[in-house]
Amino acid sequence: MDLTERKKKILRAIIESYIATAEPVGSKAIAEHLGRSISSATIRNDMADLEAMGLLEKPHTSAGRIPSPQGYRLYVNELMEEHKLSVQETERINSALRLKMQELDRVILEAGRVVSRLTNYPAFALSAGMERVTIQRFDLLMVQRNAFIIVVMTDTNLVRNKLVQLPSDLTQAQLQMLNTLLNTTFTGLTLDEITPELMRVAQHAAGEAYGLISLVVSFAMEVLESLEHRRVHTAGLAHLLELPEYQNLERAQPLMSYLSEDQDAARFPVPENGPMRILIGPENVADALKDTSVVMASYDIGDGMRGVIGVVGPTRMDYAKITARLSYFAEGLTRLFGQGELPDGRNGGEE
Repeated sequence: MDLTERKKKILRAIIESYIATAEPVGSKAIAEHLGRSISSATIRNDMADLEAMGLLEKPHTSAGRIPSPQGYRLYVNELMEEHKLSVQETERINSALRLKMQELDRVILEAGRVVSRLTNYPAFALSAGMERVTIQRFDLLMVQRNAFIIVVMTDTNLVRNKLVQLPSDLTQAQLQMLNTLLNTTFTGLTLDEITPELMRVAQHAAGEAYGLISLVVSFAMEVLESLEHRRVHTAGLAHLLELPEYQNLERAQPLMSYLSEDQDAARFPVPENGPMRILIGPENVADALKDTSVVMASYDIGDGMRGVIGVVGPTRMDYAKITARLSYFAEGLTRLFGQGELPDGRNGGEE
């Protein structure tokens, strides 16, 4: 069955009406929405066709229709008009972005809170570490007889260093031997590949300086873990209870439980092929998200890492507004992390 331009217009009107009201939509309301340019009888026939195509659903308690997940997907892919941020929206987001960039975990936590306030939906924010990162090079630099600096450089050209104070003296020859042993044994390995067995072999080869091998490699492992680890925070769970779909606590409880258990970041989706991603209803893998939509955007943190901000809500969420606000906020975070600047506001300007 062909999806004519008229059917597309009717489908878009139904979805946008349902987004605004959370009430099933009938042919009379659509006729009024379209300025009575199409008769109610024609709209009823087209709504029946759209239902047969799987794009609309008919609740048992109403004569009206609501969009199906497939209908929302078609809307997002083909029918949704780009939302232009207003001056007020851009100013509100820019104001939220003027937070101090301190430790990464605090920034991620604050980003989730800000996104929840901007969208009135529960939000999650996480940093996605690199899938594979290794130590490319070790350098041990003598400072004085009982102190040296560990310098590690990753294959992403990230450099970290640490000053080590020793209880006894260390010779330059011992330090050079350790440097050679580290570079021949522990470079090119991921965190998981630095095994206890490998550590034992290296400590045995280090002789009297075996304790220093453990000290240097432990620091290198901390660096790798910081780059691979994904931290996640959720915010604004109470917004669920403000939505008609979740005023029934039995329905809201599983989703709120899922979102509140924020220790395992791997449970949260991330954008894959591009800066934005929208998952609608059953497109979500997690059972707790099957009746929701998840909209997320990524931003660059630096050091080979990226962050993700996202919102979770009913499938009738206003996708155009949410994607516009998330995209602008993510762009602002990228600029702040990279250059300490706010976005130029080119997407805004409407009063």
